[in-house]
Amino acid sequence: MVRYGAGSLYAAHMAEGDRDSGITLAELLAAFSLATDLGLGQPMEHLLRAWRIAIGLADRLGVAGERRDELFYVAMLSWVGCVADSPEVAASFGDDIAFRAGSFDADLAGLSGAGFFLRHAAAGQAVPRRVRAAATLVLTNGTRVARGIQSHCLTTAVLAERLGLGPEVGTALRQFFTRWDGRGVPAGVGAADVSPLVQLFQVADVAEVHYRHGGLDAAVGVARARRGGQFAPAVVDAFCAHAGDLLGGLGDTVDVPRLLAAEPALCRRLSERELDAALEGLADFTDLRSGWRAGHSRGVGELAGRAAGVMGLPPQDRTVLHRAGLVHDIGLHGVPVTILDKPGPLSVTEQERIRLSAYYTERVLARPAKLGRIGAVAALAHERQDGSGYHRGTGGAAVPMTGRILAASCAYRAMLEPRSHRPALTAKAAAGALHGEVRAGRLDTDAAHAVLTAAGVEGRQARRPGPAGLTPREVEVLVLIARGAATGDVAARLGISRKTAGTHIERIYAKTGASSRATATLFALRNGLLDPLDL
Repeated sequence: MVRYGAGSLYAAHMAEGDRDSGITLAELLAAFSLATDLGLGQPMEHLLRAWRIAIGLADRLGVAGERRDELFYVAMLSWVGCVADSPEVAASFGDDIAFRAGSFDADLAGLSGAGFFLRHAAAGQAVPRRVRAAATLVLTNGTRVARGIQSHCLTTAVLAERLGLGPEVGTALRQFFTRWDGRGVPAGVGAADVSPLVQLFQVADVAEVHYRHGGLDAAVGVARARRGGQFAPAVVDAFCAHAGDLLGGLGDTVDVPRLLAAEPALCRRLSERELDAALEGLADFTDLRSGWRAGHSRGVGELAGRAAGVMGLPPQDRTVLHRAGLVHDIGLHGVPVTILDKPGPLSVTEQERIRLSAYYTERVLARPAKLGRIGAVAALAHERQDGSGYHRGTGGAAVPMTGRILAASCAYRAMLEPRSHRPALTAKAAAGALHGEVRAGRLDTDAAHAVLTAAGVEGRQARRPGPAGLTPREVEVLVLIARGAATGDVAARLGISRKTAGTHIERIYAKTGASSRATATLFALRNGLLDPLDL
């Protein structure tokens, strides 16, 4: 019996993981590309607009139709590796976002490239430090820069492999910094050895920026200036011949759902298991942005999901919390490493850049609707009960329990990790600090306890009851009836008898002072147990 039961549970878990998530990999990467845009110092949708240009070029050059999906993935992932080398870029060139934004204006080979790197050497530092950095670049012939670029390409290819993309995509991503004239990275790879996908997207990527800044003439001018150097001549010729059509139809915003729907190869939806794996991959890459944050997002996601179980939240809320924890820091792509890893106090302006990261998280994950649900919770990671958090500065009952748990999970996990301005705390010290945040009114009591219980710091026997003394099971039942479930529905959802479900409901009404489903729902909302986003 036990073996049969365990097997049945395993089979049910497997079936759940195979269920359609409602999100395609293309939609997920289109969203993630918006975060990458921030890290490039470009407005959101830069990479999507560049992809549209590249697709137009592919059509005019007769590139095989089946390669259109590969071109999309190359476009969305081409710059992702810049996250991995952000600490190294910041160490050599200061503000990594400003450095990348400026790189679109420079041909990075020969004297032009040397001048660009020398101008940015140790940017923002004192003159002696800048002189030493420039001298190092000259004496080493830029070998450190080349190693960083190579690392960028390799880590991007690793992510493509984790996402299950084909070898053609991986090959193209490893060649993203090659040049037609062979003077890029890897050295000596050029001309016909460069993937056609790279040839197309390199032109589109740079042209989009110059068109936005200077119009059609600027875009055509930069393409012609780099013809036969960085760019393939045939691609440049096609671009210049059709630039008006390719650029004129871009518009102000990109209708992502419509564009993706027109590409059948991009419409396969991920299973629930595949979505989790993809989000974990993006979380790991997001954490690479700072040398101190490796594993932070994955740890927050796991802890928040377990804490939701301790609290008795429904399975769908546990899933959303786990996923929101994985992506809660995605907005940090818009914050320079020089701020993230600053060892001293932040200025008011720097603090505002950090506060904006939660806004970016919400905007990056706003579409499609199912991803938007995850993003809305993820953006609550830094809100506080007393209204002192960010980005909205909301508090109290306006923060749902999912947000309260995520905030406590993020705070506790961060305390266990070292940062540039402090060492890691022990689990005991972090628990004490978390309780201090509760006493100060910044974190929710029940959420903090659930997090510490899930972390194994506080035993379940010490668990304080939920609002009005509700048990975890009663919280679960309350959420269900507040969402419209009748007694029979509660019994079926939880695998209990109708009589037991009725008893739970009676006790909930007695403890909360509710006299109807409506008043019970209001109690759940006031105490953050029912997420308004689900109503």
